[in-house]
Amino acid sequence: MKKMASASIAILSVSALFLALGNHSLQPVTGPIKVKAQDKALDSNSEEQAPLLSQIDTSSKIQPGAKIAVVSKSKKGQFWSLVQKGMEQAVSDVNEAYNFEKDDKITMTFEGSSDETDVESQVNTLDAVIAENPDVVCVSAGDSESCQAQLESARDNGIPVVTFDSDVSSEDLVSAYCGTDNQKLGDIAAKRMAHYLSNHGTVAVFSPQEKTLSSKSRVEAFQESIADYPGIEVVQVIYSDQVDDMEAAIKGVLEIYPKLDGIFCTNGDISDLCLSLVQDAGRDSIIFIGTDATSAQQDAIRDGAEVGTLSQKPYEIGYQTILAALQTTTEDSFSSKQTTLFDPAWIDTTALDDPYYTDYIYE
Repeated sequence: MKKMASASIAILSVSALFLALGNHSLQPVTGPIKVKAQDKALDSNSEEQAPLLSQIDTSSKIQPGAKIAVVSKSKKGQFWSLVQKGMEQAVSDVNEAYNFEKDDKITMTFEGSSDETDVESQVNTLDAVIAENPDVVCVSAGDSESCQAQLESARDNGIPVVTFDSDVSSEDLVSAYCGTDNQKLGDIAAKRMAHYLSNHGTVAVFSPQEKTLSSKSRVEAFQESIADYPGIEVVQVIYSDQVDDMEAAIKGVLEIYPKLDGIFCTNGDISDLCLSLVQDAGRDSIIFIGTDATSAQQDAIRDGAEVGTLSQKPYEIGYQTILAALQTTTEDSFSSKQTTLFDPAWIDTTALDDPYYTDYIYE
């Protein structure tokens, strides 16, 4: 642990969230304080994610003036924009709750490539960030193993590491992880697919790079669950780092399998790309299930081109990541890796306009 001082932070909790899905029930999760949609209607000037400072516990000592360096897989797209907003709000909330001013203020930098697959750029950014000796480093790993040397360097220099969205392989180098329950996401997608296919048909899966743990976990969970339905065959599983051109690969699958029944995509970018290609090919009969409630997928769900998407809570992931990062500066820092998982939600036509799912709809 680096420099110690006296101030404090809150670990915030939100009310339990339950979402029934057949025989499945999403479990309670921990997340940031947010104003629900029905509350926002009372104040037209309120922010979408407003802080509730009265619920921040200021009894735990943290380090004033702590510098948090965030290295994301990407800065591009609605998901990462919401992650960054959540992080910025957490920093603002903590500074206000503790009356941190001037040099005592918590600060954060947010770095990321425009391409999630650009692992080399992320590694170079990590090198540069660690050289600046921040108090905490937060990283969403594009490759679960490529940043091993950088994380070891952080440890050797007394810099705690918190991972978010996508974890790393070496758990002993990480103090905390905040992200989606990716196994649950893949499992729900498989069961939804089986339902819409009436337990019979052919399915293709498209995903970002296999070396990203979040992507790999979703695919593996989908395959494991879909195996419970012998009438459904997964004919192709394609990761973006296995092909030179993902767009060409998707087009190729659509050509090879003219009677393909279903498609599952495991993140927003791949979902948006694949959705447009399916629509361009006139393959309206394909049961399409995506990940992340992006604007394009919301439109597709409303138009009937997509049956639904498994969406995440990027704002809350970002918010809790900062709280976990600041917790590493306390005298009561984590003695072992702390994991916070957020449940995905199934977003279909009935959920799009339901205030209950506001946190899962990307804007």
